[in-house]
Formats: sequence, C-alpha cells, structure tokens
Amino acid sequence: MKRPKLKKASKRMTCHKRYKIQKKVREHHRKLRKEAKKRGRKKPRKDPGVPNSAPFKEALLREAELRKQRLEELKQQQKLDRQKEQEKKRKLETNSGVKPSNLEPVKEEFGQGKTKDKPKSGKQNPKKLYCQELKKVIEASDVVLEVLDARDPLGCRCPQVEEAIIQGGQKKLVLVLNKSDLVPKENLENWLNYLKKELPTVVFRASTNLKDKGKIVKHLKVRKRAPFKSEVCVGKDGLWKLLRGFQDAYGKAIQVGVIGFPNVGKSSIINSLKQERICNVGVSMGLTRCMQVVSLDKQITILDSPTFIVSPLNSASALALRSPASIEVVEPVEAASAILSQADARQVVLKFTVPDFKNPLEFFTSLAQRRGLHRKGGSPNLEGAAKLLWSEWTGASLAYYCHPPTSWTPSHINEGIVTNMKQGLNLEELEKNNAHSIHTIRGPRLASSILFQSSGLTNGIIEEKDIPEELPKQKEKQQQEEGEDSSDQESVEEAGEKGSDMCGAEEAWEALPEKSQADESVLSYITDKMTEEEDDAYDFSTDYV
Repeated sequence: MKRPKLKKASKRMTCHKRYKIQKKVREHHRKLRKEAKKRGRKKPRKDPGVPNSAPFKEALLREAELRKQRLEELKQQQKLDRQKEQEKKRKLETNSGVKPSNLEPVKEEFGQGKTKDKPKSGKQNPKKLYCQELKKVIEASDVVLEVLDARDPLGCRCPQVEEAIIQGGQKKLVLVLNKSDLVPKENLENWLNYLKKELPTVVFRASTNLKDKGKIVKHLKVRKRAPFKSEVCVGKDGLWKLLRGFQDAYGKAIQVGVIGFPNVGKSSIINSLKQERICNVGVSMGLTRCMQVVSLDKQITILDSPTFIVSPLNSASALALRSPASIEVVEPVEAASAILSQADARQVVLKFTVPDFKNPLEFFTSLAQRRGLHRKGGSPNLEGAAKLLWSEWTGASLAYYCHPPTSWTPSHINEGIVTNMKQGLNLEELEKNNAHSIHTIRGPRLASSILFQSSGLTNGIIEEKDIPEELPKQKEKQQQEEGEDSSDQESVEEAGEKGSDMCGAEEAWEALPEKSQADESVLSYITDKMTEEEDDAYDFSTDYV
C-alpha cells in the first residue's frame, strides 16, 4: 500500500507571537535611529548639478564633460608610461651584460627632469664634487659672503679659499658673523673690531623657523599662501643695504655667492633674506651638496654652495668641528675628546651639571649617567654621550666663545687688498647697522658661556688633485650612503609639509643620539598601558550592550 505524502509544517503562528516580534523590530529600529542621530548623519550628498535658471548652462556642462575626458586621457597616458618604464627596467634586469655603473643614466631619464642641473655623482668621490661646485660658485659671483660662526670666527676662515677669491679678479669678499646671539656682547664687539680691519664684516642672526616654499593652506576651496613666521632675524637690513649699494655702484645685476664650512648657517642666511624656507636646512652637517640659485629680486641673485673640504693636516679639534659626517669618517669619542680638550673644564662642568672629571672618558661616563644613556646591562653609553657633546657643540644652541688675537694678520691679506675690498661699499652705514644689530641681540652672559681655545685658521682643499685617496672605511660608508643621496636631493624640492617634518625628524634622530634605551622602554611601557586600557574599555562596552 502506498504511503501517503506528509504535508509541510505550517508557518502560521499565534497573534501574540507575531505582535511580539513586530514590537521587537520597532524597538531595534528606534535604537538604530537614536544612535545615528547621536553620531550625526554622514550620507554622501548628491551633486545638485547646474540649475535650469543658471546662465550658460549648456556651456558649463560641456566644459565639465571635456574636463572629465581630459582627466581620463591623462590617467590612461600615465598608466601607459608606467608600463613602458616597467618594461624597460625588466629588459635592463634581464640583460646580464649590463654593469651597475651603466644603470645610473637610465635612472636619471626616469626622474622626470628633477636631476637635470645636478652633478652626476655615480661612484665619484663626493669631496671632488664639492670642490667642483665651490669653484662654480666662486667663478660666477661678483660678491662672495664668507659665513663665520661667531663662536669661533677664526676657525671658520679658510685661507686657501680667500686666496682663490682675491686672485679671481674684481670680486668683493665680505665676512658675515652668523649665530651672533650665542656669544656675549662684549666678545662680539671685540671680534667685530678685529675683523673689520681686514675685510667688511656684517653682524647677522639668521631666522630659524621659516615656512616651506610653496606651502599652501586649503580652506573652503580657496588656496591661500601661509603667512611667513620666523624668529627675530637681525642684520638683514644691513646686509641688504650693503648689497644694494654695491649693485648701484656696479651698474648692473650682480650674483652673490655664499660660502663657508658646514653648520655655519649658509642656507639659513639665504632663507632669511628670501623670507621663506627655499634652501634645505637641518641638524646634520653638509646638507647642501650642489650649487643652488635663488633670486632675491631682478638685480640680486644668491648662489648657495656646499661646504669647504677640510685638510687632514689640521688639528684634531678643527677636524672634529669642521668635518661633516656625510663625507668623512668621524669617530665620536675622538672628536668629542678633542673638543673637550680645548674647552674650559670648570665651565663645562657647570653647563652640563656633571661632577669634576680628570679625563674625557670620565666626563662621558658622567654625562651618560646624567642623560640616561645606557647600553644593555646598565653600562653607560660612552659613544652616545660623545655624539651628544659633538652634536651640541656643532649645533646652534650651545653658547661658547673665543678670544680674538691681540695683534695678528693673515699672510694672504695686505693693505692693498684691504683697500680694494672696501671700495664701492658704504662702510659708514654698515657700521651703524652693526651697532644697531649688536644692541638688538640678546646674547648670553659671560658667566654662562664656555670659553673655548680656537686653533686658528682652518686649512681647506680647493683643488681636486689635492684631495687624498679614500680609506677603506670611507669607501664602505660612501657605498652605504650612495642610495640615499638621490632621495635627499629630491626631498629638497618635492617634500611638502608632512615630508619636511619627517625629514627633519629623521635628521634629528641621526644627528642627536639622545634617544636612549631607557627612553624607548618608557615609551613602550606607556603604549602597552594605553592599548590595555583601550581593550578593557572595548570589553566593557560589549558587555554593557
């Protein structure tokens, strides 16, 4: 007998159950609406389009359609260009016969013209490139500004470069005493009286807080240039009037070269004159690696230059203060010990608040314990303390000073050269401006500054043939930093607000070894606690719901 087919279960339910479900659904929707009201509605608004009453509606719609087509064509073209570049790179990689040195011109083709005027570095010694760029600046300049650190003006002068400028013809050489706010006023006046007997001298204090070039603030779809903000710049008017007076006497447009040793403030002076951050500046030494042209107005053009190359025949303290770590192998402990040997020990103890020391290693140990610089196991980080002292001494924050010589003149400058350099310059007005600058500057007190014994003029190398061959350590360091050079140069031109901040942070991290393992452990402990608190709060909210 055939078994009868069973019917499906009925979906009917009691009215009580159905009404209960509908009530729960209404409460759920009400709760969602209430939460959405608290958060605020963030629905994307539809484009209302062009109203019918607007004049030239058809023309506007046509322009919008053309603009949309252009954007699509541009995207397609960029996509094709990227594909072509990738194909070329694949061909170069598959070609085993190509040497690494032959790949660099290809990279420059893909750089969109960014490195057009820059020197082709390759595997060439960077010191030779610096000499080439320095010669370009000197040859193209009508007036040369030699920037000196007011804390050690004599140590910032290079007799070889000054001789090359004097022999170059009718060029004016002017000394600029930068960082004049880091020395006592009495010492600054003594140095000014000493230097102006030889060459025209300008007292200057560069701005340090400048807005980046091309920084634009977006607000309500209106592009506005950010206002210029800077700390007080002293001596700008005096330098402007000096250059303007020489240009009027010269009768045509002039080019002004800015030269000097690393970290004396060459690029900062140009930024102060231009009133925006147009040249890259930072904590690390030797950031400028090629000639940069900056036009102040139609008649005056500024040429920024890389640093002088220090001769290895100088004293240990001169090498420590004037050698950028980017092109020289600098041993931190040796460099800091050489600097410490030239400074007044009693004033160093008071400045860094450490106990008396008998030798540099004892000082580095005390400084490491004072600043919390420790290695694994709790031993003091002597190398980190040496880097800290070296970076503060070469930076723009530590106040120290040197006494000028009582009676001494360089052998490469005679009375005829002195009179020739002062012709065509309004020295009376310059003297008034210098007096006003000294009166305006708020320098440190003599008791709170460190007395430093200068090692005299610093010999430099201006000819490429005089540059000694690199040591194996220098070659290794150059190979490691070879890949970073191009990115550093591109960041000068392309970095925006965020990029410049990140670059400044990386420079400060590399140059200042103040981040100890103790600080890192504290930071990691704080972040761990914050994440734990967030997790607890999240669990609490879920339980509550």
